[in-house]
Amino acid sequence: MKSEFKVYDICEFSLDRQQDIIVSRFAVYLKNLKSLHFPHRHDFYHLILFTHGGGSFSIDFQNFKIIPYRAYFMAPGQVHGWDFEGDMDGYVINFSVQFFQSFLLKSDYLDQFHFLNGIAADSVIDIEEEQHDLIIEIMDNAVREMEKQSRFKKDAIRAWILQLFLQIGNMNVRNEVQAAESYNTTLLKNFEKLIEKNYLDLRLPKQYAELLFITPNHLNALCTGMLGKPAGDMIRNRIALEAKRMLINYSRTVTEIAYALNFEDNSYFCKFFKKQTGVSPESFRKSIHADAK
Repeated sequence: MKSEFKVYDICEFSLDRQQDIIVSRFAVYLKNLKSLHFPHRHDFYHLILFTHGGGSFSIDFQNFKIIPYRAYFMAPGQVHGWDFEGDMDGYVINFSVQFFQSFLLKSDYLDQFHFLNGIAADSVIDIEEEQHDLIIEIMDNAVREMEKQSRFKKDAIRAWILQLFLQIGNMNVRNEVQAAESYNTTLLKNFEKLIEKNYLDLRLPKQYAELLFITPNHLNALCTGMLGKPAGDMIRNRIALEAKRMLINYSRTVTEIAYALNFEDNSYFCKFFKKQTGVSPESFRKSIHADAK
């Protein structure tokens, strides 16, 4: 029988009927989980900070080593799985997309934290040693608030989570050569945001250049200079990533996925996918399921 890879709703992880927020010690969280399929996707933000244990963690098909005081941030829709070694512990935070919307005046406030942008390379953060005690204190306070029954419980949890994000965000700024964002850095981030919103419909660099009020040559030069790849590759890579995410679910055929990604036909999609990844969609699907056994 073909295994089913699914998108998990936050309610399936809730231990106390709080359907838009979960904060827990990881050992407790892991013990109480139902059987999960790996890899899998969530429709909510998912943060794990490990304090004990080892093994590996994958985010969008990129593998990362598990070490103490390494945090993993996952945005809705990202595919992830794990292979643990030893006794695991740490902290986990799950929160829905809507959890902060009524709390913050700026609906896009969380977008400034690069580790929540859904890009795997930005999703793994090593906590500086001098920050360990403070980060643990914040997480412990959030866990204690989760266990309370108080009028302002959710607001208190929101405040602790924001404090966590601010501490990690400030830590990252200190590690950058230049703290202030340059014009090119801002432009590149805006391009990445536009790709995330429009990759199904806009496939050409000139279309994004028009939205950014720059020339296609400027956009290509920017991407090549800062990332070592042209703008077209960034667009195609995002399409290929979404195809990979869809292919882990056997309930959708390759043809259905091709049309969902706005390809004219299955043949064109297969050629595109093989050119981007080196393997056919079916070969990729089989390899993922073989690794998950």
